[in-house]
Amino acid sequence: MNREVRVRFAPSPTGPLHMGGVRTALFNYLFAKKNGGKFLLRIEDTDQTRFVPGAEEYIVESLKWCGIKIDEGATVGGEYGPYKQSERKALYKQYADQLIEAGHAYYAFDTAEELDAERKKCEQDKKTFIYNHSTRNNLNNSLVLSKEEVEKRISSGEAYVVRFKMPENEILELKDLIRGDVSFQTSLLDDKVLYKSDGMPTYHLANVVDDYLMKISHVIRGEEWLPSMPLHVLLYRTLGWTNEMPEFAHLPLILKPVGKGKLSKRDGDKLGFPVFPLEWHDPKSGDKSSGYREDGYFPEAFVNMLAFLGWNPGTEQEIFSLDELSEIFTLDRVGKSGSKFDPEKTKWYNHQYLISKSNEEVADLFKLILDEKSIDYSKFNLPHICGLVKDRAQFISELWEQTSFFFVAPEEYDAKTAKKNWKEATPALMQELVDLLKECNDFSAEVLEPIVKEWITSKEIGFGKIMNPFRLSLVGAGKGPHIFDITEIIGKEETILRIEKAIAVL
Repeated sequence: MNREVRVRFAPSPTGPLHMGGVRTALFNYLFAKKNGGKFLLRIEDTDQTRFVPGAEEYIVESLKWCGIKIDEGATVGGEYGPYKQSERKALYKQYADQLIEAGHAYYAFDTAEELDAERKKCEQDKKTFIYNHSTRNNLNNSLVLSKEEVEKRISSGEAYVVRFKMPENEILELKDLIRGDVSFQTSLLDDKVLYKSDGMPTYHLANVVDDYLMKISHVIRGEEWLPSMPLHVLLYRTLGWTNEMPEFAHLPLILKPVGKGKLSKRDGDKLGFPVFPLEWHDPKSGDKSSGYREDGYFPEAFVNMLAFLGWNPGTEQEIFSLDELSEIFTLDRVGKSGSKFDPEKTKWYNHQYLISKSNEEVADLFKLILDEKSIDYSKFNLPHICGLVKDRAQFISELWEQTSFFFVAPEEYDAKTAKKNWKEATPALMQELVDLLKECNDFSAEVLEPIVKEWITSKEIGFGKIMNPFRLSLVGAGKGPHIFDITEIIGKEETILRIEKAIAVL
């Protein structure tokens, strides 16, 4: 069947969007782009009890930060709207009614207490209670009550749910685009609730109806939804929509970096890395959770890392832009087994994107940090400085540590470096170096370096005896780029001042 590719990302606004959710959105987006299709954002807010203020805006902002563009959806509109389930509430009842009339669903009036009693009874007999073919004919529902009794209860306002009537003893042989053939025995499945008397559908009914009405061609979602696949397929069948049914693909889990188990929302700051794309302030508890954006990650690095959680291009290449990913992404290169998240690899990706940026781009980002610190950088060639040190940093925020000595003379000296390199004879040698530097008018690295090196050679002492205390004087530690790049940038006067200060202090 040749049909337009239409995929959707359908999160619930019950809290911040986990990186697993972002990956689901990303894979849907990449699949749509690769196949010239549309990417939809649908907000599944049928569960009003778990609704969290600000969560929907957070979802939209997260996708925007990642560069995932929505073709149709809650924020941009489209011909199949509204794209928020709470605004589609009136739609669902007719489909629940259709299923009841066709004998594929039924009214159930069991109270929570009655169901609890059934569970306890089963526990005593060492069984598990399942509301399905094995129990439904002994429970409080329209399969056992008379038509008149059912109508009387509904008209009197008694609370009810509509349950799907799961067929008995059928083996469903289904196809998953990632897992291949999967089969389900219907006798082991329960009669899921589809609709409640408060007028709200459950996820299962709303999801299938919306996918059908929005002409969704492929449902790409997390592995945790695999057990729902038989019910969703049966809903398509019983509603008469088999020909319009989408193809299904269930993505592998993202696993914790250590040990087994799914990476959860609670793992974040507890394990020392973010699990959310953006920082989240919980309106209920007041808790704050860190985000990749605020922690200094580039969106491109975050997206690149996510793409490799469960998918691989089949080549050695690891760095891809969003456009490049869109060109090569296929579901047949998505693995079946869970993918272990590696926080260090995420930092590596960020480093790769940092060093690939032009010195000017890096300098523009670094200026924000310097402005915060009230550092005057007007006399400096900031792109040049950034170019000297960017390969030593994983984040823009680390550039200050790598460059602070350009802007501010050291106030103290690293004790370990001083002990190792500042000996009894060092002050006299440093004074000689000062005298030599005073004679030099051209302080460019290419002119100064051979002069200093020639002088060291003529003294017949090791280079380390001069160069290490020289660096300590200028930087305050044994780090930094090439020393003559430093002297060129800070200039003759400042270089001499710093050496003289080191002689006096050390």
